[in-house]
Amino acid sequence: MDSSLSPLSYQPYLDQLIAFASEEPRKPDLVTAKTEYFRLTGEVFEDDKLFELRMASFLDYYLCDRVSPVSGQTPAAELYNLRLRSSLPEEANAYRCFTETVHGLFEVRKFGKGLVRLRELFSGKDFDVTERRNIAGLESGDVIEARLIPFAGHLLFSSAFCYHPRVAVKSIKTEVKRRKKKEPDRPSAEFVWECARRALKVERYRQIAVEKIYDFAQKMP
Repeated sequence: MDSSLSPLSYQPYLDQLIAFASEEPRKPDLVTAKTEYFRLTGEVFEDDKLFELRMASFLDYYLCDRVSPVSGQTPAAELYNLRLRSSLPEEANAYRCFTETVHGLFEVRKFGKGLVRLRELFSGKDFDVTERRNIAGLESGDVIEARLIPFAGHLLFSSAFCYHPRVAVKSIKTEVKRRKKKEPDRPSAEFVWECARRALKVERYRQIAVEKIYDFAQKMP
């Protein structure tokens, strides 16, 4: 990565990636991907409190995770490979960050000066994320779904988050431990998506206890 790049300057590259991935010939596949994603994470509507965050999460998924049935690559990988052939190495490398994002469930470990230390629940790996803002309501011990973008020597948060209730943290960590032991070959992304569905249910059904919604012994409807 070009050391002259500011850790805050990835947005123009992301905007170009979004434009590339939204070109007219891709529109039908974009619609298909959206249907797939919300089948996995729960359908949201414009009047839902989580609507904007879920749309941001979908966009991250579409750009960085979902392999196109046509190209066999994610849009991020497609654009990076195009830029490798047509741009200066420094510019091409700026797009590589979107092919190397880290997405998962993270426990907030501690806050430092301009940093948040996270631990990914399945791997147990720690990540120091550059974050100069105070993220409202976020405390040590919380569990969040997030995507980390490596850019200019820093790890940065994408704009998409899913916050899980503090009373659900114990249940989430217990289920992660169970799956690692009993179902080690099961993709961790499945659990990330399941937790997202349960978080949406918490918002929709305030009359149901959070502990009951995050009871992983019970299947989601």
